[in-house]
Amino acid sequence: MPEYRSSLGFTFLEGTKLSRRDLFRAREEISPTSYFKTYPRARRIPLPRPLLPPADLFQTLLRRRSQRNYSRRPLKLEELNLLLWAAQGVTARAGRYLLRTAPSAGALYPLETYLSVQRVEDLPPGLYHLEIQDWVLELLREGDHGTAIKEAALGQDFCRTAAVVFLWSALPRRTMSKYGSRGMRYIFLDAGHLAQNLLLAAEALGLAACPVGAFFDQEMNELLDLDGEEETIIYLATVGRPAR
Repeated sequence: MPEYRSSLGFTFLEGTKLSRRDLFRAREEISPTSYFKTYPRARRIPLPRPLLPPADLFQTLLRRRSQRNYSRRPLKLEELNLLLWAAQGVTARAGRYLLRTAPSAGALYPLETYLSVQRVEDLPPGLYHLEIQDWVLELLREGDHGTAIKEAALGQDFCRTAAVVFLWSALPRRTMSKYGSRGMRYIFLDAGHLAQNLLLAAEALGLAACPVGAFFDQEMNELLDLDGEEETIIYLATVGRPAR
């Protein structure tokens, strides 16, 4: 096992540190990628403008815990809509930028939201992509993919029993074209902001949720037909009704 200072993690930490002299050096030239992703041939399912229920933020923070035991009862579509809005909802526009509920370095939003819908009322089971600009779900592939996600997530069975699994991918060029290698840090910070919004929203709605960082990258990318380089899965979260 490598010692800390010879580990890949330490190399990344050292290689992405910022110093004053870096401000006067030529920046890394990394070309950008599209600001939004869409699947033009996918069936599009419009989502309504969410009706935000009242919630006590501090009580929600107090109650929030990762929960992995889910009942078989489905989520309502309006609940899923609120969860999506909490994580990636558009709250303002600044030029071409669509500002959202979670912060993002440079307002570049390098993360894409995918869903494995397993039990949601009025929504067929399948793999979906959230299209931000028109606020619609794009159906990529029908069917219950919970078992495949479980296997790709190191056999964690709650990924199969959840009502829905959120899968977040990163398009590194969106952030790195502005911030260079330092931007890779910001991408993972963005993911943390977004996931915490989702977890708090789930708690406020009386739902159970759990973030997941342990998975086989290639298998999860293949499930969504991602190349693992220009776009790669970096984080998951499961949501369902708590088992009583």
